Formats: sequence, structure tokens, C-alpha cells
Amino acid sequence: VQLQASGGGLVQAGGSLTLSCATSGIHIGFASMHWYRQPPGKQRELVATVTSDGDTTYSDSVKGRFTVSRDNDKKTGRLRMDSLKPEDTARYYCNIARFWGNGTQVTVSS
Repeated sequence: VQLQASGGGLVQAGGSLTLSCATSGIHIGFASMHWYRQPPGKQRELVATVTSDGDTTYSDSVKGRFTVSRDNDKKTGRLRMDSLKPEDTARYYCNIARFWGNGTQVTVSS
């Protein structure tokens, strides 16, 4: 099983990025997909979830700015991040059940 997150980078405050999570070796159709992030020196926190039915939830800190989605046929997930803030700087991870991707770094400059 592999989860590969990509799409991170350096962006100015107010900018946008779209993260992708490619999966292999796992049937994601019935599982929720989660996005977590871990800022430097802090604990990992849940940012967004999309269920198998497409229902979404977000942390208060990103609600209204981030949009999570999935494509079960392509076995991928996405996290669209708009109006980025310096406090969004973190390593972002996708997660399904007990499986984790390697993460992708997002750095937002002020």
C-alpha cells in the first residue's frame, strides 16, 4: 500500500496550492480520506476529511479556504488550499485507515 502526497511548495500569503494524494495497493472506495498537517515543532493535526460518500469536514482554521475532494475511480484525493496564510506552513499528509503518505511541504511566506 502506498499513499503519495504531492503538490506542495513555496507560496506567498494569499496564494493557492492544490495537493494531491495518489494511492496504490488499496481499495479506497469505502474509506474516508483524511488530510493532516504538522507545523514545525508542533503536533500533527487533522485538517480535512472526505468520506466515501463525498461528505466533507474541515478544521475551523481552514474552513472556507480549503476544499477536499476525491476520485474513487482514479484512487486519488485532492486538497485545494486558497487564501493561504503563513500559519498554514506545515508538512501535509494524506491518510486512509492506518496508512500514511510521506507528506509534502507547504511553506507560506508573509
